[in-house]
Amino acid sequence: MKLLTFAIPCYNSQDYMEHCIESILPGGEDIEILIIDDGSKDRTAEIADDYAKRYPSIVRAIHQENGGHGEAVNAGIRNASGLYFKVVDSDDWVDGEAYKKVLQTLRELTGSKTTLDMLLSNYVYEKDGVKNKKVMRQTGFPKDRLFTWSDVRHFYKGHYILMHSVIYRTKLLRECGLELPKHTFYVDNIYVYKPLPYVRTMYYLDVDFYRYFIGREDQSVNEKVMIGRIDQQIRVNKIMLEDVNLWKVQNPKCRKYMFNYLEIITVVSTIMLIRSGTEENLEKKRALWKYIKDRDIKLFHKLRRGIMGQTMNLPGKSGRKISVAAYRLSQKVVGFN
Repeated sequence: MKLLTFAIPCYNSQDYMEHCIESILPGGEDIEILIIDDGSKDRTAEIADDYAKRYPSIVRAIHQENGGHGEAVNAGIRNASGLYFKVVDSDDWVDGEAYKKVLQTLRELTGSKTTLDMLLSNYVYEKDGVKNKKVMRQTGFPKDRLFTWSDVRHFYKGHYILMHSVIYRTKLLRECGLELPKHTFYVDNIYVYKPLPYVRTMYYLDVDFYRYFIGREDQSVNEKVMIGRIDQQIRVNKIMLEDVNLWKVQNPKCRKYMFNYLEIITVVSTIMLIRSGTEENLEKKRALWKYIKDRDIKLFHKLRRGIMGQTMNLPGKSGRKISVAAYRLSQKVVGFN
């Protein structure tokens, strides 16, 4: 069994996938790289096959009909032979020195009596044209030791684990029944969120491992693109509501963290609907909040009573201006595109 499987979802990634793959290859025989060609129309499949031929004991090329990012991740989970599992998008890469520490830590923890469920590390916004890179750390979590949810001191509003931060135990992803929807953007939120109630043990390694490139005009987190795909954002938001009943999450700190996560995703959905400025999307905003209310009145009131919920639901044009101003501030703080 390999120590760590990397899944690289690729769709028309010929221009940047090699940089990603080359950054991961130094892991050697401890790792497995699954290059998932998601029905690409360019040279992606050819490049994947070439790497599989050159590194047969490390790299596997998986070709499938186009199913979107979620189905590519699903294929990675189905085919992974590693004890642990990590997704790296094809336009991103990993830092070499931090990578060594990640592998060393996983080796040491694999030999211990306690099974590790989730390893966390930092990610860095490699934003186009920005010299001072924003490092996103796991604030509030104990560093460099095994811990549980009960050991976490506090959570900050607006901070939540992204796919870039996390390495999951592969078997845990299978046991929790994780299956991401096809042809849907923003499923990385489901990927992180749904397994959390199954996580018992964690380890936060304070290294800048994942390099998250941000700035392409066609990137899914570009604001204009997000507004154009708002129905998919809403779909992910609803799946997160449906997949986990927060009131049944046993550990109160895990429940609180997951509530904060759901809250920020709902805020993103809401603000994008407001930012679009169309009456159709303002009606979708009202419909989303009605959906939450009809599904779970207790959760609805908790979301609306929070500062974010209140800010995002101020009435009239002046209320929407305040909502957008708050969003603009968060963009500067987080480095969001």
